[in-house]
Amino acid sequence: MQPFIKPTDAELKQKLTPLQYAVTQHEETERPFANEFWNHQQAGIYVDIVSGEPLFSSLDKFDAGCGWPSFTQPLDAGNLHTRTDFKLFAPRTEVRSKHADSHLGHVFPDGPAPTGLRYCINSASLRFIPVEEMEAQGYGEYLRLFQAK
Repeated sequence: MQPFIKPTDAELKQKLTPLQYAVTQHEETERPFANEFWNHQQAGIYVDIVSGEPLFSSLDKFDAGCGWPSFTQPLDAGNLHTRTDFKLFAPRTEVRSKHADSHLGHVFPDGPAPTGLRYCINSASLRFIPVEEMEAQGYGEYLRLFQAK
């Protein structure tokens, strides 16, 4: 696999919808309960809309009641980085993709077991890869997660 080279701003504006661009490049937030994946139940993985970095698995998704897709843990922690966000009244931990540096959402310490974390992620920053398409799209290494134990 070749190293990811982030597209130019002009290329991103062409590739992404206005909402995807605003969320991933300018830390905007989509509306709760009115986004593509908040209530999505299909088995598969979620990748960065810009780079395709594997980020989260449907196996770690849960209904946090907040209106955005929420996950207990990342699929590969090496594909994420965090930083402190001071945009609201209190500091929050912003979650970004490592290679594309896309804004994804925030992580909070109020999630369920086993991690106690809630990765609250904007649907606009994600692309979903169903289990049955993972191999063809280059994500076959994650199929083992979905095989019956």
